[in-house]
Parts: sequence; structure tokens; C-alpha cells
Amino acid sequence: MYQLTKMSTAISVLGLSTVLLMGQSIAATHSSAKVTNKTTASNTTDISPVTNGVSQKIAGKSKAAVTLNKLLPTIKYSTENLPVEAQKVNNATWTQGMKRNSYTTTKLQALLNWQQNGVGSVDGYWGKNSRKAMQAFQMANGLAVTDTLNTETWQALTKNDKLMAQPVLVSYELSDADINIKTTTIPESAEAKAKLEGMYYESVIEGLAEKFHISENYLKALNPNAKFAVGETIIVYNPGNPNTKPVSRVVADKTTETLYAYDDKGILVASYPTTVGSTTTPSPTGTHTVAVKVHEPNYTYTADNGSKSILPPGPNNPVGSVWIGLSKPSYGIHGSPDPARISRQASAGCIRLTNWDALALLGVIQNGATVEFR
Repeated sequence: MYQLTKMSTAISVLGLSTVLLMGQSIAATHSSAKVTNKTTASNTTDISPVTNGVSQKIAGKSKAAVTLNKLLPTIKYSTENLPVEAQKVNNATWTQGMKRNSYTTTKLQALLNWQQNGVGSVDGYWGKNSRKAMQAFQMANGLAVTDTLNTETWQALTKNDKLMAQPVLVSYELSDADINIKTTTIPESAEAKAKLEGMYYESVIEGLAEKFHISENYLKALNPNAKFAVGETIIVYNPGNPNTKPVSRVVADKTTETLYAYDDKGILVASYPTTVGSTTTPSPTGTHTVAVKVHEPNYTYTADNGSKSILPPGPNNPVGSVWIGLSKPSYGIHGSPDPARISRQASAGCIRLTNWDALALLGVIQNGATVEFR
């Protein structure tokens, strides 16, 4: 929980023993945007989630497209000379009664992600975040909500032939920008963290895993002999393209631990796995609005004795790469330095997302958008 107070050049967010100071807000306002076609989240007529050698490169000049292209890294990939294991994932299918394996599960995670129902880190395992994503997809498509995959859901997930044919695992050539990044060791104390130049990734592997929305262990398993050097070709997950429809309302559901995003027609356009509050610092109730949007916020920790330590921006900042502050003082939607623990750890009353989901939402959520806690 954070308590908001206005300052002349920044917004200060105080709470219990913490303060969040945020720098400049990016221009991601879509107050005049309208969605004219009534479609579900799986519809691909607006901006197709199907990629063709380039992922996370949004076509068009809309505010959403321009902002998302600034926030998310463009990924150029290839499907040439894929190893057998990658081909098995790409060609995976499912039939009723079939026991899921890692190939089918990875394909399922991809299909859910590409249809804007986030599963968190892609890892080839069917966990709670994958189940929640499937249930959100079922809700968006008017299907029976189930705990396990069924034929009706699989058919709905795979009815778009182009999306079904899109490669899940692809080849990617590592660039200088991928490898020669700033890294650091994150110390324990806030005082030591405040002395860092930035709260960067702790390793190149961590940075690559976040870029490709994949778990570090799965990335290493796909590339057991990789040296992760410039010019090397590795196997990675293809993130596809994010939701581009302006979001005018989100619902943070504490029971399902999911953030549901709606357009101005009330159509569910995306869902994200989330952590909403905790027993000691519960989230608020009721309906609030988006008051501020910040890319790369810093964070100020206030100790019990009142001393303050300003932690610099970076993906390992306590609020990750994004802060979307609410009209309710002290609360917001933000990223996380530990994507693997989304839905598995507590938050200080706020709505915690993976950094990539927070960035995708930042690119499309409108100023003044409604935020409802349930």
C-alpha cells in the first residue's frame, strides 16, 4: 500500500515504510479513441496477432501502435533449421482424452497469450496462471468455464488457421544490444540498492527471458549448449503481438488473481495474471480511476526511523518497469522484478503484473480509465 502526495516535479507515493517517486509519464493517452466493432478478445480483425518473421512490431500509426512500439522490443525471428524439439512444439495438437505433454502445453500457453489471455512466463508447465488464462479465454468466448481443457475450448483456440500455424518456438540471432547490457548484483538492503546506478537485470539470461516472456529455466533448457554470445542463434518463444485496443476499464479480481481489461463497449479484450494485495496489506474495494502513468519509475524506501533511500529505475525495481497510479491514494498497477512469482506472492495492496504485461497495458490504458477491485 502506498500513500500518494503531489510534489512540484514528481509524484510521491508513501506507504507504511515505503515511498514511490515517479519520473516523467510517457504519452500514452487515448481519451478520444473509440472501438467500433463488437468483437471478443480472440478476434483478429483490428490488429492481427499473427506475426510473419517479426514479433511485437505493431502496424499503423494509432496512439496505441506508436506507444507500444516504443515500449516493447521488436523481435525479428526465423523458422529455418529449427531443432526437432522446437518443431514438436510448433506442430503440437490435442484431442480429447490425450494426456498433455510439454509440447502441447507450450502450444496451449502460446495460443492463450496470442489471444490476449496472458499466462505469465511461458515454461511448458500447466500451472495456475495457464489455467486462469484458459478460463478468461472461455469467458471471453462464451464457453463453459472449466478447470481442464476440453474439446470445445481447444476448437475455439485453434479456429484461426493462421494463428494456429504461427510458430511458437523460433530461431533468434543474438545482437550486441541483447548481450552487452548493463547488469548488476541486487543487494539486500535499501541503502545499498540506492547506491546502484540502476536496478538492472542481474544477468544476460534474465534479460533475455523477460524479452521473450519465457522462464529462465525453459530458455536454458531450449538452449543447453548455448554460450549466449553476440551472433549466436538461439531458440526462443515467439511473444506475438499485444492487445492494441484502447482499454477504458479494468477489473482486478482478488479471487481469480486476474486483471481483466475491457474496451469502451464493455468487451473483454485482454486478461493478465496478477497479484492483488495480501492479508497484511489488502487491496482497496470499490471503483477508482487511472490518475498517472509512468514508464521506468524509481522507488523511495522509508525506514522505520524515517530515513529514506531512493532506489533507481530498472526492471528489478520493486515496482518493475511501470507504475499506473490510481485516484485512490497509495494504490496502483505496476510491474514486478520477479515474473515467475506473479499470483504466487503478496503485494502491498496494489495490482502486480509481469513487466511485459504492465508495459502492454501501459500502452493502451486510457487516462481516467476505471479500475474496479472485486
